[in-house]
Amino acid sequence: MLEFDGVTKRFGSGVVANDGVTFTVEEGEVFGLLGHNGAGKTTLVSQVVGLLRPDAGSIRLAGIDAVADPGRARQLCSLQPQTNAPLTGITPRKAVELVGRIRGGERQRVRARTDELVGRLRLEPWADRRAQKLSGGVNRLVAFCMAVVEPGQLVVLDEPTNDVDPVRRRLLWQEVRALADAGCTVVLVTHNVTEAERAVDRIAVLDEGKVAAIGTPASLKHDVADELRLEVVWEPGAVPVAPPLEPSASITSGRRSRFTLHQRHLTSVATWAQELRSAGQVEEFSVGPATLEDVYIELVGRLDLEHEATLAQEAVDAGAH
Repeated sequence: MLEFDGVTKRFGSGVVANDGVTFTVEEGEVFGLLGHNGAGKTTLVSQVVGLLRPDAGSIRLAGIDAVADPGRARQLCSLQPQTNAPLTGITPRKAVELVGRIRGGERQRVRARTDELVGRLRLEPWADRRAQKLSGGVNRLVAFCMAVVEPGQLVVLDEPTNDVDPVRRRLLWQEVRALADAGCTVVLVTHNVTEAERAVDRIAVLDEGKVAAIGTPASLKHDVADELRLEVVWEPGAVPVAPPLEPSASITSGRRSRFTLHQRHLTSVATWAQELRSAGQVEEFSVGPATLEDVYIELVGRLDLEHEATLAQEAVDAGAH
């Protein structure tokens, strides 16, 4: 459905937003673009719909050259941008219906689809209010509805859950999955690792404009499949201590400690934590498998160290000459 081949985008300031990005998105999958702020995610998807033009490389959407024919690409794609559209003087219901009609939807079908989305996302209390009186989260949900009321073959959602409350966030992810089940391809742009892990079929991690890793959440976690994460919240005044079986890594911040352990230590570590809780040293604790967030932090952190090492070596080489 979507193919990036060597896509590079530089800005006038000299910043390289995308650096030889190459990957494909298959038809009918929910594909995540994960990365920190400034990693190049929004820049990349903006080039799919012609908002930006790459300096090098190609982008193909359903066989269409999106760079040479951005108008056709826009027809095949519906986009929820990072920023919400100004809706002053119009209600959310009318805004969603209007976009559906602009995208070529038949009046009755668009109206029925709008009612469906309003109901599924529990937007009835705000659907007929003037938009200037809406919260940021509700505005974000309205923007989502505008993008999917008459969806294209490709639906691009750029940080769709920003400011959205936990209940409606979960409902939104159900709608994302329903889009894929109905045959749409969804590209999800996010820096929320936890949400990405739950929502996507595959994911690409962007860092400094490059693809740092790509695969399913399970495949990206393969190297840490035997690891556990123990989180401990200490009682006020308690002195944090490490488990009796030396963890491979640990982080303590305030009253909260996090330890990395091997799965074979599960029983003994859980017993140790429970004993400390019974003794009044631990307020609560939890043990779980390594997450995509753990992989992401390790991956991006390692890349940052490698980048710093490269810069240091270049400085040494420059000094030698």
